[in-house]
Amino acid sequence: MLKNIVFDMGGVLIDLNRNACAEALRQLGFADIDNYIGEFVQSDVFLKLEEGKISEADFYVEIRKIIGNNVSDDLIRKAWLQFLLSIPEEKLEFLLLLKKQYKVFLLSNTNPIHFPYIVETQFCRNRHALSDYFDRCFLSYQLKMSKPQAEIFAYLLQSENLVPEETLLIDDGKANVEMAQHLGLQTYLAKPFESFSALKQQLL
Repeated sequence: MLKNIVFDMGGVLIDLNRNACAEALRQLGFADIDNYIGEFVQSDVFLKLEEGKISEADFYVEIRKIIGNNVSDDLIRKAWLQFLLSIPEEKLEFLLLLKKQYKVFLLSNTNPIHFPYIVETQFCRNRHALSDYFDRCFLSYQLKMSKPQAEIFAYLLQSENLVPEETLLIDDGKANVEMAQHLGLQTYLAKPFESFSALKQQLL
C-alpha cells in the first residue's frame, strides 16, 4: 500500500532551461560552461554548491576565478537563475491533492541560490506556503550529500521512518531512479515537461 510520495524538483516539478543558463553564463565569459552543467548532474564548483561544500559567497568568488573577470555577484546570480522556468499550476494543484492522501516529501539536488528563489516565486503563489505542499524537504546543500548517493535516500527513509515499499520516488534522473529501486522504493521516471495525467489517475 502506497503511503509516501517523494518528488524531485528540477525537471519534475519546475521546468528547466539548461541552454538559457549556459548561454547567460557564456555571455559573462564562462567559455567552457558545457563542461560544468548538465540537465541532471553538475560538476566542479556547481556540484560543490549543491552539496553544501561552499557557500553562496564562495560560489561567486570561484566563478570569477574560472572566467577570469570581475563580474558582479548579482550578474552571476541572475545568469544561474536562468536555469529555472516555472512550476505549472496543475502540478501545484496535484501536490495539494496528494498531500490530503499521502505524506509528500521533496528530495532535491539543489542549492542556496535556486531553492529560496523557487520557494518565493513558485510555492508562495496564491497565498500558499511551502508547507502546504510538502511534509518535509530534503535538500542536498543542507544535508551535504546528493542523489544518486545511497546515503541521502537512507537518510530520508530513516528520518521519517518510511517503509521503502510504501514509498514512491518521482524523479527524472535515471541514476536516481535506479538507486531508489535498489533500496526497495517504488519509482516513476518522469519525462521532461510531463503533465502527470496518467500518474494522477493512478494516485488519486
